[in-house]
Parts: sequence; C-alpha cells; structure tokens
Amino acid sequence: MKIIPSTIAGIVSDVLVEKADVVKKGQEVIIIESMKMHIPIESEGEGIVSEVRVNKGDFINDGDVLLILE
Repeated sequence: MKIIPSTIAGIVSDVLVEKADVVKKGQEVIIIESMKMHIPIESEGEGIVSEVRVNKGDFINDGDVLLILE
C-alpha cells in the first residue's frame, strides 16, 4: 500500500484518476489550486488506485492523504 499525500494546502482543482486506474511513477494524479496557481501532485510510485480520498472542490491541508495505491 502506498499513500499519496498533499504537499501543499489548497483546493482540489481536478482529480485525474479514479478507483482501479493504473498509475505510473511521476504521473499527475491531482491538481491543487493554491494562491491562484495550479500545482500538480504526482505519484511517487506505481500501483492501482484503491481509494480516492478527495473530490473536486475539497479544501485540503499539507500532508492530507489524497490517494491510496495497492
């Protein structure tokens, strides 16, 4: 199990993956809007998305879990 955390506080602008998607290392999985900038969150490893813990429009804090990969 791999956890993909947020690296910055902001609002989820877009969720680019959904449950059961195959994710590769370095792939953009979530876009966060912070201070009027869109910041992509990339997967730090490979796996299959087992859980998406955020939705578009959610406010998140630095360190919040965004996705879980198997």
